[in-house]
Amino acid sequence: MEGILEMEGILELEGFSLVDIYSTKGIEYLIAVIAFFGFLALQRSIMKSAPVREKARELHAGLPAWFRVPEGLFYHQGHGWLRPEPGSIGVVGLDDFARKLIGKVDAVELPAVGSRLAQGEKGWSLVVDSERIPMLSPVAGEVVEVNREVLRSPEILRQDPYGEGWLLKVKSSGVASSTRNLLVGKLARDWMENVLDKLHPLHGENLGPVLQDGGLPVEGIARILGGDQWVELAKTHLLTEGE
Repeated sequence: MEGILEMEGILELEGFSLVDIYSTKGIEYLIAVIAFFGFLALQRSIMKSAPVREKARELHAGLPAWFRVPEGLFYHQGHGWLRPEPGSIGVVGLDDFARKLIGKVDAVELPAVGSRLAQGEKGWSLVVDSERIPMLSPVAGEVVEVNREVLRSPEILRQDPYGEGWLLKVKSSGVASSTRNLLVGKLARDWMENVLDKLHPLHGENLGPVLQDGGLPVEGIARILGGDQWVELAKTHLLTEGE
């Protein structure tokens, strides 16, 4: 009994009792169990939301990639491109955004060989349903060759706008200087990544109706967003609304 009292005295001196010890341990175990089940719930929640986050990353990565911006070309903000070649020659065409904005092209009207172009002024026109949509030349100079294959088969523009779908060859001693007013490399890619943000519809719609599986816009964006006024919308984004 004395030993017990001494033990009790020691325990009392330290401010504990046998009941206190077991009560404290029980609380610790309870906290540990609650924390464990809380961790399991959090893990399940993370696993369920992972596919959603992954899909969001795919959409974010997919939008910029949808508009191709090949290296080695210089881009005008009116969506024409220029590729300098030896002999003061510049090859000219329209970019991937322009072709997706317009959709199926019925015909292309190119300037005659010998015509002179000015940078930032009308260079050629796309014909869709008898509507003419002008585009701006990215370079100044004399037209020395036109792509007759595109004249015969405008479908080439949809298939290969940066290769077989080139439009003009322009001779100019100022081809190199013209590139200073154009976009290239990372600057061009950043510009194209943000181009969808500037697609303002005429009637208050948003890009929702344009987005298909994967969140990618369909071809013929201007017609979908602009309705009966799609030509005006296309010209606005190609910087030729006054033409």
